[in-house]
Amino acid sequence: MSLLYMVNPLEPAMRSGLNEIVRPAGITALRYTALTVLERHDGLSTAQLARDSFVTAQSTADMVRTLEARGFIERERNPTNRRELTIHLTGSGRALLAALAEPVRRLEERMIDDLSPRQEEQFRRALSRAWRALS
Repeated sequence: MSLLYMVNPLEPAMRSGLNEIVRPAGITALRYTALTVLERHDGLSTAQLARDSFVTAQSTADMVRTLEARGFIERERNPTNRRELTIHLTGSGRALLAALAEPVRRLEERMIDDLSPRQEEQFRRALSRAWRALS
């Protein structure tokens, strides 16, 4: 079987599982992803957040407005480029991510449950290399 056919259903399955976890918090998997990107790299521009979240700039603009209205993020003028707004995770956003961390970890564990620790590491490296090769 082609690797493309094997890898293709993985992302929608993970997104579906993630949506079930985050839906009670009133967000989507894509919004959750954006929040986790900001958790790792606070102070991104909308364009940077779009690239790092794997969504279009238009989708990100809508998502940013929604997350800001919910109080999970805030935008500030970039002190080095006053025309640019940077996006920052708020305390509420950090609290939401903390509350979702355990269920999300369990979802990831379900995906790799049948793998040994060595196989898991190989899987992570192989996915990373494949992504870099196609980026």
